Amino acid sequence: MSAYLDVLTPQNSQLLFIDQQPQMAFGVQSIDRQTLKNNVVALAKAAKVFNVPTTITTVETEGFSGNTYPELLAVLPENQLLERTSMNSWDDQNVRDALAAAKRKKIVVSGLWTEVCNLTFALSCLKDTDYTIYMVADASGGTSVDAHKYAMDRMVQAGVVPVTWQQVMLEWQRDWARKETYDAVIRIVQEHSGAYGMGVDYAYTHVHKAPERVAHGRRIGPNPAKV
Repeated sequence: MSAYLDVLTPQNSQLLFIDQQPQMAFGVQSIDRQTLKNNVVALAKAAKVFNVPTTITTVETEGFSGNTYPELLAVLPENQLLERTSMNSWDDQNVRDALAAAKRKKIVVSGLWTEVCNLTFALSCLKDTDYTIYMVADASGGTSVDAHKYAMDRMVQAGVVPVTWQQVMLEWQRDWARKETYDAVIRIVQEHSGAYGMGVDYAYTHVHKAPERVAHGRRIGPNPAKV
């Protein structure tokens, strides 16, 4: 039980992306696919800010699934891509070795599909090891709402902790007084957090009178037309 009471920190966490590839995303029906990619990229950016070790694994890249999202690779351009044939990432020794090398017992997972690749990895890994797995529900997707939901339910029954990408990032930040990561986290919020990010922009510019984030052309008008 004590493992589930721990807050995620940059020091106790590692991140695993499973099969964030276009052909896998084509089959996703549980979440809007543009939102899915937004959340995946935001999670990757957060991991980079906090120096959280990240593993990227792919399946049948040349034969079926296609290349990993370029937006994800742009965040982590130095990462190796661990190619597999098995739907279950735990079946691949390179993946096991990468997770062990990180020396972090809490694995944050984002993958496709929830009911196949995420589920089988989670169950197998938990059965064989003492890792704790945190499944990022809104940076993962299933082939239907039910497929995603019941896979998440089954994993929770087995001891997986359900989380969302922003929850993970803010647990890593924990305290806004941590100025070494504050600005980078706020940038991720502004770029990826929807209404929350819009609210931050509004507060910065209209309450705190900070300059706008992006330079733009001169504002002209109003100039009411004669009627």
